[in-house]
Amino acid sequence: MAIYLIVLLCILNHAAFTGSRVVFALYAIDFGASSFAIGVLVAFYALCPLLLAIYAGKLIDRVGARRPMLLGTLGVMIGVMLPVVVPGLWALYACALLLGSSFMFFFVAVQGVTGAVGKPEDRGRNYGLLSIGFSIASFLGPLIAGFSIDHLGFRTALLVLSCTLVLSLLAQWWRASLIPRPSPKTDKQAGESVLDLLRIAPLRRIFIASGFLSGAWDLYNFYMPVYAHSVNLSASAIGMILATFSAATLMIRVFLPRMMKNHDEIRILTVAIFVAGIAYAMFPFFTNAWMLAAISFLLGLGLGTGQPLSMNLIYNLAPAGRTSEAAGIRVTVNNMAHVTIPLLFGAIGSALGFTAVFVSNAAVLLGGAVINNRASPKK
Repeated sequence: MAIYLIVLLCILNHAAFTGSRVVFALYAIDFGASSFAIGVLVAFYALCPLLLAIYAGKLIDRVGARRPMLLGTLGVMIGVMLPVVVPGLWALYACALLLGSSFMFFFVAVQGVTGAVGKPEDRGRNYGLLSIGFSIASFLGPLIAGFSIDHLGFRTALLVLSCTLVLSLLAQWWRASLIPRPSPKTDKQAGESVLDLLRIAPLRRIFIASGFLSGAWDLYNFYMPVYAHSVNLSASAIGMILATFSAATLMIRVFLPRMMKNHDEIRILTVAIFVAGIAYAMFPFFTNAWMLAAISFLLGLGLGTGQPLSMNLIYNLAPAGRTSEAAGIRVTVNNMAHVTIPLLFGAIGSALGFTAVFVSNAAVLLGGAVINNRASPKK
């Protein structure tokens, strides 16, 4: 029962969070914001998680997940609703910071507490269900936001999104007893530093792998529509290609728990990174919409495994009582990838074109697969 409550809370919170990105970006354009200003607005979502995620993880390990989840949800609701009361571009900037930091507290808490639900053998299934919840929310949030903007306007769209957060708050208050309490920590554990976690070689490799996959996901979302447009594909064809990618991520997450029971998780993650690298290497050699959709499906299978596997592996490899801190490091690494990888490959694309972007990212992923393979148990 507890895992289903956590998944429901993730759907409600993440739908509002992802929907706010759509509303904020379009609302900023309505205020006359430039492309650079919108880029800054998007970056503000990742700024606080980049700086504070490790601290949030330490705090959650100490106080438990209940209050951070509740306060994080409340912060997201305030961030979504404030532009309704105080419209303007600067209000969007301030709320983007609040939304990013608030959702980060909720997400780190959820990532840590999911592994504590049920028995150890249930963790793969739990993280698989959690990732499916995120996939559902990633679909619902922009959909709700888009239709609400078209039919009700920007401010009403934000109010519609805030309704999911009200439901989340009520569910957390009503079923608070289902959320596991923090594990006891010894004094020695409380005095350990982040570097102690980074010195654990298998854990460090999972952090790196998670960052590679997160950056690759960002590059696809940005470059695939641009590349498809450059080869004269229609908007509907581009939408079909992106939908195929999303369908693949959802499908692999449905079957992933069974795969995790029958195969070593690190090897699955290594194969997933390798598959994603091969898919990236194929993109620049095709311009047909159906072929690009097929390659996107292959890429979705690879990238879709990243979140649940990395969360599960980090929980298993982290020392007792420090799982949320380890989750905070993962969030920090992922947000670092969100900032640096698009900038790096954006510069490559500007100088050398799309082929260089896809092939160089394929090389990064294939190198990541080799690095991650070192953590696999040897027979």
